[in-house]
Amino acid sequence: MATVLSGVWALLLGIVFIMLGNGMHFTLIGLRGGIEGFSAAELAIVTSGYFLGFLSGARITPIMIQRVGHVRVFAALGSFMSAALIAFPLLADPWAWTLLRILVGFCMSGVYVAAESWLNHASTNETRGKVLSAYMIAQTLGIIGAQGLLTLGDAGNATLFIGASILVSISFGPILLSAVPVPAVQVARPMRLRALFEGSPLGTVGIFLLGSVFATQSGMGAVFGSQIGMTASQIALFVAMLFAGALVMQYPIGWLSDRLDRRKLIFGAAALGAVSSMVGWITGGALWPLMAAAFFAGGVTTPLYALFLAYTNDFLSAEDMPAASGGLIFTFGLGAIIGPLVTGWAMQGFGPFAFWPVLGATFALIALYALYRMTQRAASPSQETESYLGVLPTASIVAVEAAGTWAAEQAEAERESDAPT
Repeated sequence: MATVLSGVWALLLGIVFIMLGNGMHFTLIGLRGGIEGFSAAELAIVTSGYFLGFLSGARITPIMIQRVGHVRVFAALGSFMSAALIAFPLLADPWAWTLLRILVGFCMSGVYVAAESWLNHASTNETRGKVLSAYMIAQTLGIIGAQGLLTLGDAGNATLFIGASILVSISFGPILLSAVPVPAVQVARPMRLRALFEGSPLGTVGIFLLGSVFATQSGMGAVFGSQIGMTASQIALFVAMLFAGALVMQYPIGWLSDRLDRRKLIFGAAALGAVSSMVGWITGGALWPLMAAAFFAGGVTTPLYALFLAYTNDFLSAEDMPAASGGLIFTFGLGAIIGPLVTGWAMQGFGPFAFWPVLGATFALIALYALYRMTQRAASPSQETESYLGVLPTASIVAVEAAGTWAAEQAEAERESDAPT
């Protein structure tokens, strides 16, 4: 593993700094929005703006890279993002924040595409799985670490926003100084939603609902904490627990994924998410039960994302996987735009604790639909399924396509090794 990382450590270090800055900004929106007196519905619109920008960037950035190259796109988007982070405390208005969030989401999507292209280029077929795993760990650690940095300042002034901007700016140093130019990224045209649904109804519906869950957790979690009176340190810990759970639960769920009917695992993970959400709802604000609820509800979200990708690929040919990945990411993005809006309106009408029933109901819909699909299609033998590789919902199409290619190669190699000679 050390040999593998020796060639990409600078890229991974840059990713950690990017996630530190972006992770700070996500939680800061909820903290500062509460201080400014923004309503839950207004902050929901601000949250959805990020995912609208991210989804747009995923479609437009590859075209930009083809025209002017990775380095220019990466540097330009990084500069815009750094400037936008500083602008948040200067423009304390929900609509201004929404526009800034669209810009930040667009920039982050482009940064991911460029960085993941360099990582993919720096890895070989033999090392790609380890490189992608290291990349996902670096992302998660950066988000968790960002919550710790939030305790070092006051969200009521510009200090933490400036700190987030500095971290993003610093991140480009190791990446741009170490990365070599690579050919323009080639991203497959996303599969049409109708064709995607016909190929994998559970994968399509499930990942749409999961997009709602992920955006609600990452974007509205801090809003929930602020509105129930948590301190800034408690809110930071709450958000950190959402992602710490994913870091702990990714491997065991992935291990089971290659040995069980994935629909049963999807049902079990979604049911755990629903139960955890209900625990968060009935606690009445007790701190440690809330933290436990966040750990398990957040812990199943990222593995579910990878499960839906792997499950969908089980029913596709290798040449269709890139297009399907693009379709799934687009579907996930639609759910991510809608989810915070629904949650914000519920919190506005029924109080901040409506955060949990909305999450629980969405998890329950995933579980129930998985149960229904078990009655409609026979299970695929585990030896015929594609290998599982943990992919974060924050990854761009480049990493998802690379992970799909690696999984297909691994599964084919395992089938050949198990075949009688």
